[in-house]
Amino acid sequence: MPRALSAAVQAATSVGVLMRRQLGSQKRAFSVTQHDIKLELDVRCQKMIERRLRALFPEVGLLGEEGDAGDPNTEYRWVVDPIDGTVNFAYGIPHACVSIALQSRAELRPERTAPTLRGSSVPAERRRNAKLGRPSGTYPDGYQTLIGVIYDPFCDELWTATIGQLARLNGKVIHVSPRRKLDEAIISIGLSKSREHLEATLPLLNKLACRVRKIRIMGAGALDLAYVATGRFDAYLEQCIRLWDIAAGGLILECAGGELSREPIAGDYAFRMVASNGRLGAGLKNAVDSPTTRAFNSG
Repeated sequence: MPRALSAAVQAATSVGVLMRRQLGSQKRAFSVTQHDIKLELDVRCQKMIERRLRALFPEVGLLGEEGDAGDPNTEYRWVVDPIDGTVNFAYGIPHACVSIALQSRAELRPERTAPTLRGSSVPAERRRNAKLGRPSGTYPDGYQTLIGVIYDPFCDELWTATIGQLARLNGKVIHVSPRRKLDEAIISIGLSKSREHLEATLPLLNKLACRVRKIRIMGAGALDLAYVATGRFDAYLEQCIRLWDIAAGGLILECAGGELSREPIAGDYAFRMVASNGRLGAGLKNAVDSPTTRAFNSG
């Protein structure tokens, strides 16, 4: 497990170097919709990650926002978002990150051998600790996250987590905020790409804006999760988010003492999600309990 974590960190930071270098340059888009942009650099960054990880772990498949490599249904798989916050990045806004997670089939308990470098054997560790928050359990396709890495190259901030251990930011242990009152909370909301999910989110935004200290819309879901884990935000809500956005950040949040609630919805690896410090309780639940946003209370 430590070697897998090290490999993910190296892959994320190497892509981060390229992102910093390219932030202010002209970017080439190969797909543009009303609310989203896909860059040629997204694909190039995922290929960089893929080459590094699969050179060390050739038996492990990769599931990524920009496509798969190998068999994404192997016993272990990497889940990758090479540039989370692509629209920010495309516009020269320095708020985007690399997200890499390692998942295993849930029936493979982490106490068993984790994926290793060629010829080596690295026992996986799992220490249950109530202070780490409630695990979100397995995803609908039967996988759970073992390792999470998020790297923000513009702030040089690296979040890491291993299941059963404490989450860290640049090597220092982090915790969610202690705030319990909704009127003191900063909550981030993600505006999804489809009209349906945008229309479902706006009533929630209007309702919460009057009840919390501040609403933030940042445009990079993995970083929103990392910010909740670090105590900068108190919650993060999104009507439609993908597995590669939350696989790493969800584990980091839970290992920092937070909670992740998610409900599968239509679409490949798509979820409705609430991430929080686990302390806002009924205040957050009641604030989002309306006919258009009731799904946020599931999971």
